[in-house]
Amino acid sequence: MDPRSYKDIRTNSGNTYRTFVLPGRDASKPTLLFVHGFPSTAHDWRNQIAFFSKAGYGIVAPNLLGHGGSSSPSTLQSYVPSRVCADLIDIIDQAKVNQAVAIGHDWGSIVSSRLASYYPQRFKAFAFLAGGYYPLLAGFDIATALAFNKQHFQSELFGYWLFLAEDGAKKVADAHLESLLSIWYTADTSLWKTVLAPPGALKAWLLADKKAPLAPFITPEEKTRMLNDWRKTGLGTALSWYKVMTSGLISKDDEAVNKEKLVLSRPVYFAACKRDYVCLAEPSAKIVRDFCPKATVDMYDTGHWVQLEAADKLNKSLLAWLEKTVGK
Repeated sequence: MDPRSYKDIRTNSGNTYRTFVLPGRDASKPTLLFVHGFPSTAHDWRNQIAFFSKAGYGIVAPNLLGHGGSSSPSTLQSYVPSRVCADLIDIIDQAKVNQAVAIGHDWGSIVSSRLASYYPQRFKAFAFLAGGYYPLLAGFDIATALAFNKQHFQSELFGYWLFLAEDGAKKVADAHLESLLSIWYTADTSLWKTVLAPPGALKAWLLADKKAPLAPFITPEEKTRMLNDWRKTGLGTALSWYKVMTSGLISKDDEAVNKEKLVLSRPVYFAACKRDYVCLAEPSAKIVRDFCPKATVDMYDTGHWVQLEAADKLNKSLLAWLEKTVGK
């Protein structure tokens, strides 16, 4: 990714987003808006950006708030989906993009879902990776969700959210960045069952400074780059995304979503990850099928980071879907 293609884009909210912007070479093809999750940056889309820019597509890939040199506001309200989506619309406006295709991963899937809720006219289609379509989170309560998951999936799934939303999580995470990186990008994805899913387990892992084997797609050079980037500012403000979820702010924010328009009429692609033990493939795929009548669902034998672990397969599948549903 050419560093010269990064721009600092200031939105109407006053936030600045470090954004990779590359105009398309083929005016008949839409611009792709890539929306990452935690603890990522636009750099985690490097394989997709190289592939789709070569194919003529325009690219807009911002580093979200708290990540990669973008603004790190202290107020939690800045991180609620409605405000982040307004920022993203400002970004594509400044990039002179009328209609885009939103591609979200992890938290980016929630943000992309809200782009569909609030600004459907600005998007030709939506793709969700690992985390699927989130039709509505009004009424979401973390304790209720953990109990439901335990009953129905024999795992709380999101127990680590509780720790990452604690006021002291920043200090622990920043003191054990290599330990955190190793579990987030581990080659042994089954570790998520015991380290991320149960409440308290991630905190214990970090305090013990444990290390997991890294996935092959995290080269020594990538590991060094990521750690150096994180050490510049720490991960503290990026944890605001978890506080928004556990505090009830996302529930309140989603009260503005039009409940009569939860069915997503645009074409949808979902990459479900069979070895993702937090964003479960089958339950997520069911929601996509139930709420997205124009959905294409592909199952990948990967962990959470499908865009890195199966980049070639994903890129070819996304390209075929785009050409079929949006046009060449």
